Amino acid sequence: MKIIDLIKGEKPTLSMEVFPPKTSDKFESIKQATEEIASLKPDFMSVTYGAGGGTSEFTADIAANIQDNYGVPTLAHLTCVSSDKNKIDSVVENLKAKNINNILALRGDIPEGLDRSKCQYHYASELIDDIKAHGDFCIGGACYPETHPESENSYDDIKNLKIKVEKGCEFLTTQMFFDNNILYNFLYRIREAGINVPVVAGIMPVTNAAQIKRIMSISGSALPQRFIKIVDRYGNNPEAMKQAGIIYATEQVIDLYANGINAVHIYTMNKPEVAGAIMNNLSHIIK
Repeated sequence: MKIIDLIKGEKPTLSMEVFPPKTSDKFESIKQATEEIASLKPDFMSVTYGAGGGTSEFTADIAANIQDNYGVPTLAHLTCVSSDKNKIDSVVENLKAKNINNILALRGDIPEGLDRSKCQYHYASELIDDIKAHGDFCIGGACYPETHPESENSYDDIKNLKIKVEKGCEFLTTQMFFDNNILYNFLYRIREAGINVPVVAGIMPVTNAAQIKRIMSISGSALPQRFIKIVDRYGNNPEAMKQAGIIYATEQVIDLYANGINAVHIYTMNKPEVAGAIMNNLSHIIK
């Protein structure tokens, strides 16, 4: 099943992101967590790809297990900045052999000390042609409603996003955001620029206060006052913070659906209890 066919309809979809283990000794525990999330039957699941491609085999194995044994379509992340073309060819062929036909084409984070002048890939758009050369994959890309942190301005960011779409991205998945108005404004701007592919809204349930620093460091997401007040009030109470974070994320999802954003992707952090709580909160909404 291709992701584009799932998300282009009028029925609301809810999908989940999981990540593979960094080392083989963690494989079974991570696999079990992803299986628990798969058993909830989200519309599809994405599996991330480790920095430098170190977990590429684990990505394929986790994705194939979810798809083959739980009947949940999977989307494999693929980053390119620190890979060469031979490595990319090998990874894509492995995904193809495992009947995974959805790939999220990403540049990836730049490892510290990497000499980019020697890189074969500099942008995700350069990866798309190489994926397409291996067969009929459904290819997605990433987008930043609050502008990519390395872009000089939103105009250049959208211009580069359009190149990615023209290369063959069939849908886009957003970086996390905590104010839905940011997404609505972003959608207006990209539609005005002629980018008309479906956009999947990425939502991160913040279930502990320690996540905030990491979120700010990797995404620069703006935190609304309402959200900050929740963290200030409940951040030192782990169970209350988890409950409040799940409710906040659920309310974001409900508002998105009510405003016609039918595809939502939850960054689960491999937490089945969080994924399950959100799906339970939406049980009648996503029927």
